[in-house]
Formats: sequence, C-alpha cells, structure tokens
Amino acid sequence: MKICCMQVASRPLAVSENMARLERAAREANAEGCDLLITPEMYLTGYNIGADEVHRLAEPFDGPNAQRVGEIAKDTGIGILFGYPELGEGDSGIFNAVQLVDGAGTMRARYRKTHLYGDVDRAQFSAGKARSNIVAFKGWKVALAICFDIEFPELARAYALDGADIILTPTANMIPYEGVSKRLVPARAEENGLFVVYANYCGTEGGFDYCGLSCICGPNGEDVARAGQGEALLMANMNRADVASVRQNLNYLSGLRPEVYGNITTGVSSDD
Repeated sequence: MKICCMQVASRPLAVSENMARLERAAREANAEGCDLLITPEMYLTGYNIGADEVHRLAEPFDGPNAQRVGEIAKDTGIGILFGYPELGEGDSGIFNAVQLVDGAGTMRARYRKTHLYGDVDRAQFSAGKARSNIVAFKGWKVALAICFDIEFPELARAYALDGADIILTPTANMIPYEGVSKRLVPARAEENGLFVVYANYCGTEGGFDYCGLSCICGPNGEDVARAGQGEALLMANMNRADVASVRQNLNYLSGLRPEVYGNITTGVSSDD
C-alpha cells in the first residue's frame, strides 16, 4: 500500500478552501499511485478555533462535509482519512473525530479522540469512549488514533493485540513537542511491530506553531519516510509482509504478563 500524508498549514474556518485543497491533494496523490491520503487533525475546519466555532461547524458523521469528502474520494479513486468536528447523537457532545472512506466513497471507519490534550481540547470537545474497530483496507488491518492518543503506549498495544498492522494518526502537534514525532511515534511502531503513520500540520494557527515532521514509521521503528517543517505531500510504499517478518522475532507481544501489571487499566489514584 502506498500512503500520502498531507502536511499543510491550517486554514481555520475555511471549510470550502480546505475541501478544495483536499481535492487537489487527492488528485496528485492518486496520480503518484497512492492508495490513501491522510490529513491532519480537524483538517476540515482547523483545530484551534474555539468552542463557539467548533459548535457552529460540527456536523454528524454523515453530514454534508463527510458526503463531499466521499465524493472527492470516489471522483479521484483514492481512500481518504480526514479530521473534522463531529456532532454526536442527541446531546452526547461534540467530538474531535476522523473518518476513513475508501476509493469508492464508502465510509469504512470513524473514530473519536479518546485522550484529550490540554485546555484547547477539553474546552472544545467531549472525549470519545472507545478505541477504533480494526478495519480491512487494501488487505491491511487498520486502526485509528488522533494526536495525543498515540502518546499512550497502552492504546497502541491494545491495537496490536487486536491484530492491527498499522495505526493511522492525524495530529496537530506543535513546537516544542517535536519529540513526539522523533521518539514516541517510532517507539510505538517498534514496540508493537506495526506501522504508524503520523500526519501533522505546519505553519501557525491561533497561537500554535506547528512542527510538521509528519512521518511513516515501519515495524522496526525506522522511518520509511519523514517530512521537514514545511508543506509537503509525504508519500511512501509500505509492505505488509514487513509486519509479519518483524513479529517473528518480537517478544513484546508474546511475552506480556498482564497478571503482573495490576492497575494498568485503572489509572492513577489521587490522594485525598
């Protein structure tokens, strides 16, 4: 499978412009033989836009914007994973979400960010309550994460135990947290013997200076491809056989001792 990360500057509140940029990128990626295009976190609206604008722009998962992305995917023949604010059912809240559509324009998966980061996330969104399902795409077993999610080894490990070959991770990571892309993302890949794809913004938005450094990391923890800090369409071929090859000698999954870990699923207890 050939993947393309769309590393671009955010255009906050400019949904029509962002949709047009997405279509151009999809056509270019398809022309280069890519099977899947991945945007940054909250790509359609921008990330740091404030709670009022998030509420104004949020749509259901099958709303007009999602339908338009499906049309772009169908017209260009490429799968698209895109970020957007999702209006929950009833009064369940608004979620920082991603959705995967295939090259026929059919939704294959959606996911709501489960680990909210800092005041911006918590002011704008409710937290998702479940990790993504593992879905089949182009013969791969795909899991989804968003930004801060991938910094938790527990989530990536759960996906590996679910059978994932690859974790796709739209993000909005800013300076001075370049270490996430440089160290944590490769670590998540190597310790679980899977691919991790991390698609970030560059440029500035609402006081955030995004660090770029989108990357595609292989199951050995090595970069398959890595962007700098400017705009780029980062493309790379990935071989699913590499996952099986690495896991033949990987003891991190087969050697797990869940009976030893105790409070790993209960979190930190606070003192009164």
